[in-house]
Amino acid sequence: MSDEQTDTGTGWPQPAGPARPGGPAGEPDPRPDAPDPDELSPLAPQGPARPSDDEPVAEPGVEPVDDGATVDLNAVSRSGEPVVGSDASVEPAEPVVAGRSRWSTAGVMIAALLALLGFTLVVQLKTTSTDPTLGATRQEDLVRILSDLDARENRLQQDIRALEDSQRQLRSGEQGRQAALDEATRRADELGILAGTLPAVGPGLTVQFDSGVKPISANRVLDAVQELRGAGAEAMQISGGDRATVRIIASTYFLDGDNGSLMVEGRRLTGPYTITVIGDPATMRTALNIPGGVVASVRGDGGNVTFGEREVAEVSALHVPIKLEHARPVS
Repeated sequence: MSDEQTDTGTGWPQPAGPARPGGPAGEPDPRPDAPDPDELSPLAPQGPARPSDDEPVAEPGVEPVDDGATVDLNAVSRSGEPVVGSDASVEPAEPVVAGRSRWSTAGVMIAALLALLGFTLVVQLKTTSTDPTLGATRQEDLVRILSDLDARENRLQQDIRALEDSQRQLRSGEQGRQAALDEATRRADELGILAGTLPAVGPGLTVQFDSGVKPISANRVLDAVQELRGAGAEAMQISGGDRATVRIIASTYFLDGDNGSLMVEGRRLTGPYTITVIGDPATMRTALNIPGGVVASVRGDGGNVTFGEREVAEVSALHVPIKLEHARPVS
């Protein structure tokens, strides 16, 4: 072992330290700047003192934090670090949901416009759809049909007003009984005319059928009666060339007879045939002149139809009342 190394007692040499200044053995160095003898002892711990397990270890660059202090994650300093204080508490921040979908104003407007477009298309399709039969009809025929409908509407409106007046009279106190009697009498007269048991007068029309190459068939006369009823006819009778007359009611039937004659209610009539009808003359005449109707059919068979308007038409033929055998009024 050299002079420059000393024995450490561990088996490994250690370089010799600076020589201590002279002095009595075991006495401290009298110099004021002399190091502490304990620091020069080989048994003294080298480096910083190790903390105990009970004491917290402070990391370099981090200030110690009080045990009672809490950190508010929402309180952030300008440098981006959380602010630590004794009154701060840890509150979790609200979660941020990425990609949240929501309806924008433009999307709502587009959906509304599409719905409006669909509704408009449906309305247009319903509006443009027309009846093919009316679409092929001439303008003059459409005007006649419209006039017929207007006249029928006027009659219905008059009936409604009459019924309303009757209702008011029936509900009145002192005049109720007399009004009920008058109403019953009026209804009996109307039913008598419809049943053919009472004569009737009023504005109307006469329709005369003259045969051509073919005789006037029962079907042609029945079609004329149905058209007149549809146009508002209230009372009708038919006469033959021999002046025989038959009242036409709901139960009247027509049959083809011999030699071009016509059987009405079991009575034989010969041509020409004349139907006297009470109702609106213009409306009934328009109904018979509809294209493909009665007048066109008769003229197609070589015959002819003649009209005559009457301010006062008289339906005087009477029908024998039907004796009811099975029907009874409901009480």
